[in-house]
Amino acid sequence: MAQIRTSFGVTAVRWCGDQAAEPGEYHVEWTVDEDTAWGRNAKPAADTGPGVRPGRHGVVLRGRLNLTVDGTAVIDLDGTRILLDLAAPLPEGVAGTWVELFLEREKVALHPFLL
Repeated sequence: MAQIRTSFGVTAVRWCGDQAAEPGEYHVEWTVDEDTAWGRNAKPAADTGPGVRPGRHGVVLRGRLNLTVDGTAVIDLDGTRILLDLAAPLPEGVAGTWVELFLEREKVALHPFLL
């Protein structure tokens, strides 16, 4: 696990980089290894704007939910887009709205990369 700090919140998630990496600033790709199911682990956000925070049993990501032209779901966290696997099609009118994802901490991962 790695403690992360972003401009929109702090939490801990799985680190997929060098386990001996020093604290500091990294460019990362976020992944979610859990199917998104509307009404179960994805719900309308009570607030707008990106967010990340510890949740009761994991981590909560808040972002704008969108669909690509091929139907892939993505959540946008302040310009960082995370691809999501859907357990079932999203309800009508959900695309483009602010949502919160309630995920197990171990199911959210950061993969560092060099620019």
